[in-house]
Amino acid sequence: MAYTPELSQVGSATLRRLAWHLGLPMTKTLEIVLKQTFEADNGKFKNLKNGQVCKSCKDKSICEFCPFQPK
Repeated sequence: MAYTPELSQVGSATLRRLAWHLGLPMTKTLEIVLKQTFEADNGKFKNLKNGQVCKSCKDKSICEFCPFQPK
């Protein structure tokens, strides 16, 4: 299992409510939130698809699947 950061009380409660709404576990819900946030391609994330994240990455084990990998 990968390192899992602790969420704030509000963050955890928000994620839990989204999970209840979707009828999914919190872990699956968090993955959906991350994927949809990245795919929204707005705000702080719009410049991340050009390999900028790759320059600071310390784990090269999923490069072929990573959404930040330039295509």
